[in-house]
Amino acid sequence: MRSFNRSRPAVGMVALVLFAVVAATVPAMGIGQAEAPSAVSQPDIVEIAVSDGRFTTLVAALDAAGLVETLQGDGPFTVFAPTDDAFAKLPAGTVDALLADIPTLTNILLYHVVSGAVPSSDVVNLTSATTVQGQPVMISTSDGVAVNDANVVIPDIIASNGIIHVIDTVILPPTADIVETAVADGRFTTLVAAVQAAGLVETLQSPGPFTVFAPTDAAFARLPAGTVESLLANIPALTDVLTYHVVAGRVFAGDVVGLSSAASVQGSEISIGVMNGSVTLNGGSNVVITDILTTNGVIHVIDAVILPPSN
Repeated sequence: MRSFNRSRPAVGMVALVLFAVVAATVPAMGIGQAEAPSAVSQPDIVEIAVSDGRFTTLVAALDAAGLVETLQGDGPFTVFAPTDDAFAKLPAGTVDALLADIPTLTNILLYHVVSGAVPSSDVVNLTSATTVQGQPVMISTSDGVAVNDANVVIPDIIASNGIIHVIDTVILPPTADIVETAVADGRFTTLVAAVQAAGLVETLQSPGPFTVFAPTDAAFARLPAGTVESLLANIPALTDVLTYHVVAGRVFAGDVVGLSSAASVQGSEISIGVMNGSVTLNGGSNVVITDILTTNGVIHVIDAVILPPSN
């Protein structure tokens, strides 16, 4: 093992040689011209986006929305930054329409920003993150890292005021609440009729948030003949059944798979089973579609109506 003490003479000799070279060079440069090198400051989020060249649409959108100064502030911020190719995937005319509708544009841009610096090492441990826009984005790590339906293609571009993660798709915040989403979908006509009959529309359009395990029309059709009609004629029982499908808060699929049960708004527990990535409720209802995002919660579609213990 080399001793530090033994290396000192060699280091001293090198230092003397370097001093001689510098001493010989300085007069030629002129003493008055010699300046200490200045530290190069790290660029901020906007400066990186501008210089990178792959974010021209994003930069133009930030400029139009008046968000450049914000994202050059101290932050820190985490930005899920769509490339020009990501914006090009939007339907024709969408970008132009957004540039003409600044409130909507601002809403979408802020949906790509999370307060604080969140490196990829932290992102992979999350199931969601609340954006500056106010709505959460869903994070999944089953196949790489995805934010809603966008893939993170380049993580951890470090800026002086935060972190950029590059994504391949523009993510859009939900614009419809739980009831509006169910009505527009078309597969939940029985559920919507039941919610209306029970007087729960206003509740499920309130801020919540709620998680709804939503049975399809086909799920209701699997009940014994006459059951739906009987429930529609017995509002307390119908209300019990419907609220048994609702859990307080946003419970994304990534959270559900870590649970063995969940307390329903009705008051009884819903049993949750997970096998090979598939989720079942009460042993007989399968979650067939996950994470339909709404302004006031999330919908998971199920293929069978679940009934509270009292029923």
